[in-house]
Amino acid sequence: MEGLLQKVQQAKDYILGKINTMPQIGLILGSGLGSLADEVEDAVVIDYKDIPNFPVSTVEGHAGELVIGQLQGKSVVVMKGRFHYYEGYSMQQVTFPVRVMKAIGIELLFVTNACGGLNPQLYPGALMMIQDHINFIGANPLIGPNYHELGPRFPDMSSAYDKDLIQLAHRVGKDLSIETHEGVYIAISGPNYLTKAELKMIIAVGADTVGMSTVPEVIVARHSGLRVLGISCVTDMAIPDQLESISHEEVMEVANKTKPKFISLVKEILKEVTLS
Repeated sequence: MEGLLQKVQQAKDYILGKINTMPQIGLILGSGLGSLADEVEDAVVIDYKDIPNFPVSTVEGHAGELVIGQLQGKSVVVMKGRFHYYEGYSMQQVTFPVRVMKAIGIELLFVTNACGGLNPQLYPGALMMIQDHINFIGANPLIGPNYHELGPRFPDMSSAYDKDLIQLAHRVGKDLSIETHEGVYIAISGPNYLTKAELKMIIAVGADTVGMSTVPEVIVARHSGLRVLGISCVTDMAIPDQLESISHEEVMEVANKTKPKFISLVKEILKEVTLS
C-alpha cells in the first residue's frame, strides 16, 4: 500500500478512533451554509488540521471542521467547509476528504455550493438541483495513477447525479413550499469572477449556474461508487448584459439569508432518503 491508499488509510484510522458509529451519508457544505453542521446531534467535531493528510480551509465561510453524528435519524459526516483548486491545492488534495468519507462508510454524498445564476429563471436565493455538470476547471482529480481499490480507470459520468435523489428533493421542496429548480452547473478554476465575454461563452455551452467547486468532489464520488445529490444556492445573477460588480461578502450575505430554507430542505431529504 502506497501513496494515496496509505494516506486515506491513515486518515480513516484516525477518524474511526474518535467515533463509535460508521457514517452513512456525507455532506459537503459550501460558502455560508456550514451552520447545518451545528444541528448534528451527539456530534464529534474534528478539526481538519488534526486529521492526517487533510488540507486546511483558507476561505472565509469555510470553518474547517469534520462533524460526525446523527441528523434526522441518519448517521452523517459533515464537512463544515471545503477545499478549492484556487487555494493552491492539487485536485487530489481537494477531493481527498471524499476518499476518506467513502473509506469510513458513507454510501451517499450530498454536495452543496454557493454559485452564480446564468439562467434568467433563477434568482438570488434560488435552490437548484444539479442535473449535470461541465468541468471547466482545466484539471481532473483522476489524472495520475489509478488504484483499482478506489475505482475504475475510466469511470462513467453519464449519470453523475442520482435521478431518484433529485426527484426526492423536488418532492420534499414541494411539500415544504420551497421552490426548487434543476439545471447544469459549470465549474471554473477561479478565484476571479468571469468576464462578460466568458459568461456569454459558458451560457452558450449550456450552463445554468457557475461556481468554483463541487465538480472535482463529484467526479471522485462517482469514481468511488457513491450516489450523489448536488444542490446549488444561487447567490447572485451572472447574466452578462445585467452584470454588476459582486464581492465575496455579498455572496456570503445571500447565502446566509437562504440558510433557513436550505437547511429545512436538506434535513427533510435526509429524513426521507432510503439507504441500502
